[in-house]
Amino acid sequence: MASVPKLLLLLFFCSCHSLIAHAGDDRSYTVLSLDSLKSDAVCSERKAVPLPGAATVPLHHRHGPCSPLNITKMPTLKEMLRRDQLRAAYIQRKLSAGAKGGAGDVQQSDATVPTKLGTYLDTLEYLITVVIGSPGVTQTMLIDTGSDVSWVQCKPCSQCHSQADPLFDPSSSSTYSPFSCSSATCAQLGQEGNGCSNSQCQYIVRYGDGSSTTGTYSSDTLALGSNTVTNFQFGCSQVGSGFDDQTDGLMGLGGGAPSLVSQTAGTFGTAFSYCLPATSSSSGFLTLGAGTGSSGFVRTPMLRSSQVLTFYGVRLQAIRVGGRQLNIPSSAFSAGEIMDSGTVITRLQRTAYSALSSAFKAGMKQYPRAPSSGILDTCFDFSGQRSITIPTVALVFSGGAVVNLDANGIILGNCLAFAGNSDDSSFGIIGNVQQRTFEVLYDVGGGSVGFRAGAC
Repeated sequence: MASVPKLLLLLFFCSCHSLIAHAGDDRSYTVLSLDSLKSDAVCSERKAVPLPGAATVPLHHRHGPCSPLNITKMPTLKEMLRRDQLRAAYIQRKLSAGAKGGAGDVQQSDATVPTKLGTYLDTLEYLITVVIGSPGVTQTMLIDTGSDVSWVQCKPCSQCHSQADPLFDPSSSSTYSPFSCSSATCAQLGQEGNGCSNSQCQYIVRYGDGSSTTGTYSSDTLALGSNTVTNFQFGCSQVGSGFDDQTDGLMGLGGGAPSLVSQTAGTFGTAFSYCLPATSSSSGFLTLGAGTGSSGFVRTPMLRSSQVLTFYGVRLQAIRVGGRQLNIPSSAFSAGEIMDSGTVITRLQRTAYSALSSAFKAGMKQYPRAPSSGILDTCFDFSGQRSITIPTVALVFSGGAVVNLDANGIILGNCLAFAGNSDDSSFGIIGNVQQRTFEVLYDVGGGSVGFRAGAC
């Protein structure tokens, strides 16, 4: 990949913190039960305590007993990693194109409707349940910090995938309203003009895997738990392709104007958080209006690109394995990292990953090496083991925030749950495996990203 301009094009929205703070246990080694990596047959629901003035809804993995979806065929680890690599590569190309001030492979389609490109859809793993319309219709939606436009499948639907809940019928909702082609809301979707059908604004989202959704851009009432959002803007999808996942749609949590976060800033403020559960048999939560003054968080400055507003960036400073800081030059982290709920495996710059892999292998000498598994190349043979002892891994972010990963965020299957980029100039991605059990706070207004250990 061609050299990517470093964080000179990224804007600091807050100052660095001078005090070093830790999230999680700061030990050298930890014992991990191999059974804990597996999902139980029964859901273990853990309810989050709602904050005053905030909206909190349960969050579940789409595969497993907590999921409201009727999914019988689970993707293999190999297939999941293949999809994950496509998503990560797409994000990096999009960020690279934005940093260069060009379009790269992210271009306006030949369609007569505005295009807002999303990331690879089929890697998304976490769901929330909301209610849309009056009377309300339950909808199960994927969440994605890498997308801005939210959408659900709607009647009439000429091309829809099967889903767990009834299709949303806009004609049955007294509060439903399509946006006109001349509206400012419609204009913010388009890069080169507004799509229009029968004087109604049309949208299209194309994802990195070639799947797409298109229909009428609209507004209606949205219920998030006991909280109601009026005039929620979303796509009413009448034509979709490439999906087969039983979900009803997608909730965009990116930093762009169409996202749920931006839309509800006047009601809940500009901060949100989520906690991704350790396994698919436990639950987490999503909170809009997260408490920015809450204790227990360690924080690092949030980085934003003026060209690609969707993504939330951070910068790694160092990595610790077994309590020892690795000898990685600061230049290896200069491209920056993106926080992403939809990427599974964290991608590190080549030099940083090489150092992490070597140090982790040194701490795992008691276990035989095993062949690589797709993009994961630091793997071990745990045959006959019921539990394993692994070195701890901590990510040190700018400002000195130390995030000691949960054991479930270090190992995936029998491999180290990290992968390396092909060079040091590409953006890194902090994936959802490493975020498990932490409440991850996106304080957009305050310009920081926070981590609170053991939240779910």
